This record gives sequence, structure tokens and C-alpha cells, in this order.
Amino acid sequence: MTGIGRPTRVLAELSHGGHALVDNNPEAEKSLQEPGTDSALSRVVNESVSTAEHVGTTSFGYLFASLSAMFPHEHLPSSTPEETRTTVDALNALGDAMVDHENSPVADSTIPPVYTYWGQFVDHDITANTDRDTSIDITGDPLVPIAPREVLRRLENLRSPALNLDSVYGDGPFVDRVSPNDEAVPYDGITLRLGEIQLIPDVVPPADDLARDLPRRGEGPDPETRRTPQIGDGRNDENLVVAQLHVAFLRFHNAAVDWVRANEPHWGSEVEVFLRARDLTRWAYQWLTVHDYLPTVTAAGTVDTVLTDDVDLLALQSDTVYMPLEFSVAAFRFGHSMVRAAYDWNAFFGRDGDPGPAPATFEQLFQFTGRGGFAGPLERLPSNWPADWNRLVHKNDPDTARFARKIDTHLALPLSTLRNEGTIGDPELPVNKLLKQLARRNLLRGFRLALPTGQAVAQALGVPALTRADLENSSQPVRDALAAGGFLDRTPLWFYILKEAEVQRDGQSLGAVGSTIVAATLIGQLRADRRSYLNQTGWSPAQGVRLPDGSPVRSVADFLRFAGVLT
Repeated sequence: MTGIGRPTRVLAELSHGGHALVDNNPEAEKSLQEPGTDSALSRVVNESVSTAEHVGTTSFGYLFASLSAMFPHEHLPSSTPEETRTTVDALNALGDAMVDHENSPVADSTIPPVYTYWGQFVDHDITANTDRDTSIDITGDPLVPIAPREVLRRLENLRSPALNLDSVYGDGPFVDRVSPNDEAVPYDGITLRLGEIQLIPDVVPPADDLARDLPRRGEGPDPETRRTPQIGDGRNDENLVVAQLHVAFLRFHNAAVDWVRANEPHWGSEVEVFLRARDLTRWAYQWLTVHDYLPTVTAAGTVDTVLTDDVDLLALQSDTVYMPLEFSVAAFRFGHSMVRAAYDWNAFFGRDGDPGPAPATFEQLFQFTGRGGFAGPLERLPSNWPADWNRLVHKNDPDTARFARKIDTHLALPLSTLRNEGTIGDPELPVNKLLKQLARRNLLRGFRLALPTGQAVAQALGVPALTRADLENSSQPVRDALAAGGFLDRTPLWFYILKEAEVQRDGQSLGAVGSTIVAATLIGQLRADRRSYLNQTGWSPAQGVRLPDGSPVRSVADFLRFAGVLT
């Protein structure tokens, strides 16, 4: 199931897109992973030490192929022009009704905010293009669904679907670079280069740790060029939380290099040390995604069921690697409902409703990135803006302001006016206006790409579907939109998954349909990647890097500690 092709550089950054990578020569790389390999192998490094394991541009597909084959019968109403227009109008109304007002109450979950953005990081690592393919316009009039067969012909995934951190490693440290400022991910030897924060009077401790920004161009004719991040996927600079998490991944790899040198001296050459540190970083990330992230956001028992079930839902639908649209366009967008309007970010900011300093708002977290322009003359992250991860990661924190919002059908107000979206060209263009309105965009995208309804997917999975009463137990504007579109019986999949979490799990995790799609897709991609931790005999964190006290990395908090960003 793994594609093989010639290695290539990362592509130039696409607007909220990503970079296409092509697979390496796995047999040559395997030979480099044997201890004591002769350094003469360095002559083949440029051909064999790449980071992508699957073909970089792979297809999307439908997880429930039998439902897509029945289009449009298990989909949103669209049989006639009048019915289609009614559906689109109702989707727009539903998207507007899902967004909070100024004084809407906030329902906190028991999930720390880091898990919201760990999910976004994973999403950027494995999928891109459902929101940016110019052939899949969602502003047309009339807007009609595209037949599934045509969707699959036209839409390509611009990321490798494996959780292999190609968004971090790019093409690795052994490729020729045209100049220090080309699009390749920058390395210092076999460690990943970091950016330094820009010192101002206020500094988030530790004051002597300056390597807390993404690497940036730093040269060029204009500030925008100089602020440009040099990372494998430019989307990880769209908001500061995911940008700081990307910094943690860069630092984790560098710490893994030091750990391998200190604890596994049999890896003698730089090539060997890099490959070993990269494997340990990847496997820690993959293991944590399966054993910490997924159990935190999915219904209890789901992960164990998927791991032990002989039936691989992802593999059942295709004999090739693909990215399910039900996952990328609906289920894995559940994290949008977890986003807060403001965060207890670090000691220089307050919290909503408290006297003293104002909180770090969601809009500011988009502003204080390279894409957001930082502020004034700044071209790097100022020293009062690095994350204090202690406020974002602990599951037993007694402070409710330090948790994500519940997974439900309510979205924070700033998600209707996204700062860094819809900025290319005329801001009055319909597409630019729509890109700023996340709920409407998600709903229209799912309709356009012919996703099956939530009820159809529940039936396919053999789980109880939400009832009309479940769906009607909503705010009046939501009820009105559901009724107007005929969505009480044929519900948009993204909304259904959020409502299911609200009804079945009180917003503390995904429900049955959402949990199954998310867990089956991520674990299925790891099964399909022969280099993932799942395909290494008996690998667990006990065989990985260790914290200074000798304990293994078994949680996201441990990951941040090993990276040196959680004190």
C-alpha cells in the first residue's frame, strides 16, 4: 500500500494548502538504519533519506463507498433546483445559528486546550486541499453537489496521509539547497533549526531560552517575506497555539538527537543518529496520538475496539492508501467547536471576567504569527507571547478556564470572522467572505463534496441514530434551520457529529459515529504505514526516549517536557 517514487523538495507554500512530497527508496533507507553502517553510504543519502513514506499527493475517497454509490439518496436534499436552493439557504442559516453571540454562555469541557491544537497539527500533517482546490468552488449560484465519482477524479490530497511528520521534517537534512532562504525546511547539521523570539522588556520564563519561535526567512525586500516561516506546512503558522506546538516538535527532535548520542552510541554516523532520532520522534507522536489524544476526544473503549478489531474500516473500502472525506471534511472538524474565544495564555495575560490584564484573545493568537503580521515593526514572536504550556495541558487543573469548550453545536464568535482567512485579493469577493465564516464553510463544503448524511452513516455503522427529538432539542434558530432544510431526517454529517457528542457524551467527547470515524481513520493510516510504531514489533514508549528522571514519554505533557517547553 506504500507508493514509491523519486525524492523531491517540498513545494512552495500554498495558501492554507501544504506541500507535496514523494516517497523515498525504502530499501536503501532500511540499509542505513543498521548499526555501524559504513559512512560511504553518505553518497546515496540524497536519494534515500527522505521523510515521506507514501506518495505525497494521494487521493481522497469515501469511507462509506456503498453510500456514495447511492448518491443522492443518502445525502442532503438536492433532487430538484428548488430543493437544492432550499438546502443551500438552510445550510447558510444553520451555520449562522451555530455561532455564539457576544454574551453567549461558554460550556467548558474537561479536555485541556492542547488537545484541540494537537488535533489541528495532526490534520495539517495528513490532509490538505479540501478547502483550497479551486475546482471545488463553494460560492457558486446555483451551488449543487458534485457527484462522488467526479469528486474523486478532481480532488487530490496534498499531504501524505501517514502520520509521518513530513510537515516537520520536509525532505530531511541531506538534500542540496539552492540558498539558505529556499523553501526547504532548514537544518543545522542533523538538528532542526529554530527561530529566536524577539526580546522586549517582558519575557515568558525561562528568560535565557530564546529558541521559541519558528525558523523564519529573516531576509527579503519586505516584512512579509522576512516573517515567512520555513516549515514543512505553512498552515502551522496560522495561529500561535499550533505554531508553538510545531516549535515543540522541532525541539523534541533536537532533544532526541542528543538523547540518542548519549544513550545509544552504537548509532555512529550522523545519518544513523538522524534516522534513529526521527524514528523515535515519529513513534512518540504516533503513540501519543493513539494512546493519549484519541482516548481523550473519543468515547471510552473506542480506541481499544479499533486496535483489537480484525476489521479495518479504512482498508475495507480500498486496497490503496487514501484519505476519507467523511473524516477530513466532517468528523475531524469537531475540534472547531472546542476553540475558545480567549485563553489563559501566560503570566502576562488575564482571563475573561477577571480584573487586571486582558486575556489573550483568539484574534490575537492569529495576529501574533508570521501570517498575522505580529505587531508594528516585529518580525519575530515577541518575548511576552510564547505559550506557558502549564496553563494548557493538565487534565487535573482545578481552573475551568484552562479547558477547551465542549464538543457541541456551538462555535465561538471569532470563528465567524477569521482574521487570516479570505485575505487574498478583494475582501468583498464572495469566496473571501465565506472563508472567514467557518461554520457555513464546513457545511457548504460537505454538501458540495457529497458527504452522506449522519443518519446514513450511523446506519452503516450499526449504531443508533439521533432521533428527531434529539435534533430538535436545540436553540430556536438551529431548529428553524434544521426544519427548513429537511435536516431533521437527513442531517449534514459535520453538524450531526457535533450534535451526537452533545447528546450522547454531554460534549466531553465524540459520540459513536464521530469516535468511530476519527479513530478508525487515524489508526488505519498507521496500519497502512509499514514504518509506523504499530508495525514495529512490540514498540512502546518504554523503548523510546526518556525524561531526565528515567520515565518514558506517555502523555502530551511528557512530550512537551522532553521538548523543554513545559517547565
